[in-house]
Amino acid sequence: MRVLTFMFGLLLFCGSTFADGLKTYTVEGTFDGVAFDVESAIVDKGLVIDTKGDVARMLQRTGQDVSQDSRDIYVGATYFTFCSAVLSRKMMEADPATMGLCPYVVYVYETKANPGEVVVGFRELEDAGSDQAEDVLEEIDKWLDGIVRSAIGK
Repeated sequence: MRVLTFMFGLLLFCGSTFADGLKTYTVEGTFDGVAFDVESAIVDKGLVIDTKGDVARMLQRTGQDVSQDSRDIYVGATYFTFCSAVLSRKMMEADPATMGLCPYVVYVYETKANPGEVVVGFRELEDAGSDQAEDVLEEIDKWLDGIVRSAIGK
């Protein structure tokens, strides 16, 4: 569990520089403000957020149990999971195995090391699926990028 927690944190911290398959943007602001904007951008698309996970709180809660160094890593770290009925169906019609790529994940974090710099990103799907689903996965990546960019004003 310690290794899994470390790897997840590392992926979130490093962004697209080290973690292929994660598209990130860095903006100046407060974690709460940017997270609210991201949540609003998702809901404004008519989507239902299935899960809103608080990674920062989970790490604080479990820190003493899994680490000698239980310092806080994040000011805040949240992920949102959701699906699009239209795009998910299109993806799975192209290749039923792509079910494993759903739900879509958009995340927001601010580290203690870089206060005021908030990272927003999503897990890219294009390279995760089969050749049969390549076009629709590219479409979903562009759609997710649009949601993130609208949330951060880019």
